[in-house]
Amino acid sequence: MQFTTRGRLMATCLTLALGATALAACGSGDGDDAESGSDGPVSLTYWAWAPGMDKVADIWNTTEGKKTGVTVTVKKQASGDDLVTKIITAAKAKKAPDLVQAEYQALPTLVSNDVLADISSEVGDARGQFAPGVWQQTTLGTDAVYAVPQDSGPMMFYYREDLFKEYGLTVPTTWDEFADAARALKKKDPSKALTTFSSNDAGLFAGLAQQAGARWWTTQGETWKVGIADAATAKVADFWGGLVKEGAIDNQPMYTPSWNKALNTGKQLAWVSAVWAPGTLTTAAPDTKGKWAMAPLPQWNAGEHRTGSWGGSSTGVTNDSGHKKAAARFAAWLNTDSRALAALVKEGGIYPAATAAQTGGALSAAPGFFPNQPDFYAQAAEIAKTTAPSAWGPNVNVAYTAFRDSFASAAKNKSDFGAALGVIQRDTVADLKKQGFEVTG
Repeated sequence: MQFTTRGRLMATCLTLALGATALAACGSGDGDDAESGSDGPVSLTYWAWAPGMDKVADIWNTTEGKKTGVTVTVKKQASGDDLVTKIITAAKAKKAPDLVQAEYQALPTLVSNDVLADISSEVGDARGQFAPGVWQQTTLGTDAVYAVPQDSGPMMFYYREDLFKEYGLTVPTTWDEFADAARALKKKDPSKALTTFSSNDAGLFAGLAQQAGARWWTTQGETWKVGIADAATAKVADFWGGLVKEGAIDNQPMYTPSWNKALNTGKQLAWVSAVWAPGTLTTAAPDTKGKWAMAPLPQWNAGEHRTGSWGGSSTGVTNDSGHKKAAARFAAWLNTDSRALAALVKEGGIYPAATAAQTGGALSAAPGFFPNQPDFYAQAAEIAKTTAPSAWGPNVNVAYTAFRDSFASAAKNKSDFGAALGVIQRDTVADLKKQGFEVTG
């Protein structure tokens, strides 16, 4: 993704910032706010991809909107890199919407391209309503706030309860126990695999590295430091690479017909995934309803309680908005108001980032695919509180592409995962330098 000169300056400003004041000085001003002096009603535009977001906005329009004169119109968008590219292009032309739904890993890219405004003065009080590791993703490690967390993807361990019992396997609480279970299963039935290592979704590996304490992008003064090949990530890579090499687990990618069949027939007994996994299992393994159970992610050290995050998004306010304060109020309402959160769960099927909404209400009952685990969301809420901090940078897309390429080959050939990790580090550093950033690591 190309960065403009202004974007590079913004990135430098980001690395120098020690607080919200410094970051605010890098932006393009507060803009006018209808609620603080301008005449007439205000109309805000929100680019989002979550299903049913227009219905959630309608709740605002008929309640808070009537009181404040602020109306929000949702325009459905594609997600992922497509939206990132589109919003940056729109911002360059000064035609960005007022609000945008942004994945956490995209926030540094949007900030470095001067797309998002610092809304800390409007939404900073909401901090206590989110797990620290989730809120941190919207601050980029500074005193600024570039978005309000919307949904999150705390990682968990899913396993076939019936087959674990059949093969005498114990639910692993540490990664060493996980490896032992994988080997024990292979000895009892070589046709089965505890799980697979997949290279087609870098978010899974990133979450596992996050749990291990990795911080892939950090800043030192005016310089970005890339730590994708750090000790924590290398430990994760060596662990999974070793299991693949010895044949203790499978090496096929996820989301394929073959993978679906393995889940549905019990050839694969477990899946390291996130809170949204029940929806995927419903489609991939329909014949196994009621046979799965969820547990916390295995830990690197016994007694620890720490998980990674796979997925999730936030609501940001753009620098192009002429009504930043009104937009920030909507962003805060959308992700903290009980009515809005209930609608987000019901209409959008999301797992809310706000801790108060992670149990009760629409999440009182377990997912339909897990009728055997009535406390599913109560357990999930406790796990979500242990989400480890993450550290994203301005070229996550490059790192993820390099992961898919290098780890696909390593997994298929059962070769050194450490070497593949080095390729990601090299490509990510090279791309940052190409874009004009100062880089070390």
